[in-house]
Amino acid sequence: MLTREIAQTIVLETSLRLNRNINIMNEKGIIIASCDPSRIDDIHEGALEVLKSGETLIIPFNEEGVWRGAQPGINLPIVFQDKILGVIGITGNPEDIKELGGIVKMITELMIKEKFIASQLEWKLRTKEMIIEELLKSSPSYSNIDRWLNLIDLKLQAPFITHVIQMTDRTLTNQALINKIEGIIGEEQCLVGFININRMFIAFSGFAQEAADKKRQNLYADLKKLKLKFRLAYSTSFISMNKFNHSYTDCDLALQISDESEDFISFAEVEPKALIYKIDRAWGERFTNRIMNKTLVKYADTLEAFFKNNLNIQQTADDLYIHRNTLIYQLSKIEKETGYDPKRFKDALTLQLALWSDKKLKSEELANLERHNGDR
Repeated sequence: MLTREIAQTIVLETSLRLNRNINIMNEKGIIIASCDPSRIDDIHEGALEVLKSGETLIIPFNEEGVWRGAQPGINLPIVFQDKILGVIGITGNPEDIKELGGIVKMITELMIKEKFIASQLEWKLRTKEMIIEELLKSSPSYSNIDRWLNLIDLKLQAPFITHVIQMTDRTLTNQALINKIEGIIGEEQCLVGFININRMFIAFSGFAQEAADKKRQNLYADLKKLKLKFRLAYSTSFISMNKFNHSYTDCDLALQISDESEDFISFAEVEPKALIYKIDRAWGERFTNRIMNKTLVKYADTLEAFFKNNLNIQQTADDLYIHRNTLIYQLSKIEKETGYDPKRFKDALTLQLALWSDKKLKSEELANLERHNGDR
């Protein structure tokens, strides 16, 4: 834990606060950090004595030169987890700095503890990211996953639910956000990590459906309170760990095909639409070209609102800010010019599939155009 980088940080921090010359020696008595750069890598015999005895060593002015590489002052052991990591020395008149010794020692050991905790958190965070990366592979190594889970003392138990949070704006650090989410869900029943800079993966582990729903609602509400801009998609429940890859794909697709204004998306609710995005393109084109015409294109928003309101005419008219009779006229025009009556379930289903398929084809064409322009 007592690296040269950490030691130099401690020297800078403590010397600035106390306006004293500070030296830090490692477990071999070598000066690894000092306010005086010329002393770096010198042997400090006073430190060797402290390392040997485990006790504080005071070097008065009349003993200057007795301890090679040491100057008058006070030298104290740096202890962490009952082990002496090194020695910290304060140069000056021992009588003047004697009372500072305990303070400097405490500050030093606290800083080392903070660095240790930070390194442990970073290591744990990276281990979780490795587990997630492996889980999302088409052919995961379960031996590696089990080994990494054991390292962080975490067990994943069925049933599982995958969640993906896509963020567009945030002020919290990765670690702070992960800590917050683990606190809401319960660290022992979730696996949380970042897939990329703005996308998080969360696996619920061992929750019954009702409990999972409640935890998810709490998570959504608390993230909203933090003023984060995000969209959350979640998969259906599954019991086999080899389904993580598939469940993540479902969440990713749910984010793609749902409206940008939706920020809480269940894959189960968009699954019928998702099927359209998974069918053969040629089949989808034939179906869309047969159903879609100018009238459907013109009244696409009307139909989408009508279907969203469960074929309720009054609710749809209110949502569209149009008169009820105007809506009835538009629906009648659609029936007349397409042969499909939007008020009948079977015909409404056909029209909804056509609208979804048309949107899919247009998004693919746009993506191909952007890719083509990017290659030019």
